[in-house]
Amino acid sequence: MPNIKSAKKRVLVAKVRNDRNKAAKSELKTIIKKARAEGAAPEAIKNADIALDKAAGKGYIHKNKAARLKSRLAKKVTA
Repeated sequence: MPNIKSAKKRVLVAKVRNDRNKAAKSELKTIIKKARAEGAAPEAIKNADIALDKAAGKGYIHKNKAARLKSRLAKKVTA
């Protein structure tokens, strides 16, 4: 554990952010899994698109990864 007050705060803030990022990524994975499910409703795919855009905007995932996942979901729908 650090001795300097600002370093102690950085450790605490980093933990809070890490927990928030983990929760957001986990939620995103769940939404994508529901959209990929067999016989998924078009609304689930729309929700996944929105969630991917938000995650890319907030920096949880890279924008190109979001675009790739959206493209693959759309391809699965049309197939």
